[in-house]
Amino acid sequence: MATLVFKVAGWHLGEIHNPEIKKSMMIAAPHTSNWDIILARAAFYLMGVPVRFTVKKEWTENFALGWLVKAIGGLAVDRSRNNSLVDGMVKLFNEHDELVILITPEGTRAYQPRWRKGYYFAALGAQVPIRLGYLDYAKKEAGIGEAVWPTGNYEADEAKIKAFYRTITGRFPEKGVR
Repeated sequence: MATLVFKVAGWHLGEIHNPEIKKSMMIAAPHTSNWDIILARAAFYLMGVPVRFTVKKEWTENFALGWLVKAIGGLAVDRSRNNSLVDGMVKLFNEHDELVILITPEGTRAYQPRWRKGYYFAALGAQVPIRLGYLDYAKKEAGIGEAVWPTGNYEADEAKIKAFYRTITGRFPEKGVR
């Protein structure tokens, strides 16, 4: 199915840096369109990267289609006791030998000058790298840039990450990283 999606849409895979890394926080940016999830899921499947994403535990346990949420990569996080999502992601990393959690740091498909910081602090707390997944609509290319290991200096690390994404064109460029 992923091959068909890419072939029909005219997309191809670009570089895949650091394929040896089996545990990481994966950013998907710029996130400007609902099409991003379809292309990203296809791309990660073709790259052999088993990305997962966090959802409320109720979506996997009590939701009528919980089996589907799990099948496409949903990871249950318990938020019932005022648990922090960052702590929940750190716990998931500690429980798995191999885990790639996909996150869109903008938190929206609109332009967002300030990204949510949870992905960064989860990676820092779990001592895993941040990998830079992308969909470049100008080139019709999907890939993964060089991994960034969080240093604890959020501003410096975010500047490095955003510099990479400024070279990537989203479906709606005006909503991308500036």
